[in-house]
Amino acid sequence: MDELKNKIIDTGKLLWDKGLVTGFNGNISARLDANTLLITATGTCLGYLKASDILTVDLAGNVIGAGKASTERLMHTAIYKALPQVKCVVHTHTTYTNGFFLNNDRFTPKTFEAQFYLGEVKAILQTTPSVTDPQPVVDALKANNVVVLKNHGVVSVAEDLFHAFVLIQELEEQVKMDFVAAHYGRPLVAAVPGSQEQDPQHATKKYKLFSKEQIDEIVKLVNSDTQMQELGSKTGMTMSLAVILDETKQAHRFNFENGRIVQTTQDQNAEFVINAPENIWRMVFSRQIDPFVATTQKKMSLRGDFARISKWYAPCSRIFQLWTQVAVE
Repeated sequence: MDELKNKIIDTGKLLWDKGLVTGFNGNISARLDANTLLITATGTCLGYLKASDILTVDLAGNVIGAGKASTERLMHTAIYKALPQVKCVVHTHTTYTNGFFLNNDRFTPKTFEAQFYLGEVKAILQTTPSVTDPQPVVDALKANNVVVLKNHGVVSVAEDLFHAFVLIQELEEQVKMDFVAAHYGRPLVAAVPGSQEQDPQHATKKYKLFSKEQIDEIVKLVNSDTQMQELGSKTGMTMSLAVILDETKQAHRFNFENGRIVQTTQDQNAEFVINAPENIWRMVFSRQIDPFVATTQKKMSLRGDFARISKWYAPCSRIFQLWTQVAVE
């Protein structure tokens, strides 16, 4: 417990030193075990935390021992109850991010690396000083590990405190960069090459997830898409990619030659393998989450040489866009 408290103290100091928290705002928690967590007390300054400022609470939000826990403890406990893979939660009131979301509902980073880590960040309407209905926050965190509470602040989750800190820092820096780009009057880089709305002819047709019919439709779309063929040929996209549904272990392998799918088989012996549970695959096919973001946030698992597949970022992004035209039941 002492080691975890020290990590919370270090994270609070890091947030303070980087200007991501000010005054007495923000709170931090970390899972202690299956039924309890550590959380900062109410009215504490994250930059100057002491061990006595970090309290133990159960998943109902009750303090075990003495002290008064953060007013956001119900949001923290709701996250831990709904998302067992989450080990820590960081909540801040970052200046530039809050400012941006006063007038916007979503933000997409403009640099490639940030796109991998952040994806599209969405805002949730917040009408009270503290979160009284945590369910929208929980739902948003199922798709992205960082979410903004409009007129309030930012919440990030991760498997460790440092990665939760990095998400908040990265978002703040990307919002600053967006402001600088707008100030200089230069056009902003498109988030994903060739982005387009869902093809209307596929909007009404739905397929069973991971069915042969769904896979066949994906192959048809990829091989008939002019942009995909241009990107695949230009980058020499020749490789194999397998996708796996965790619950049933169903696997489909796509063999590519210069961006064209030349063969599909029902096995996972591929150069690159992506697997995820059903709820995450459904989010992918309904455009709620980008597969690149899902892999960096560990919602999906990617096996293979990431440096190698990154050179095919543009055609892979196009494939994922085409995937979303194949709606699932």
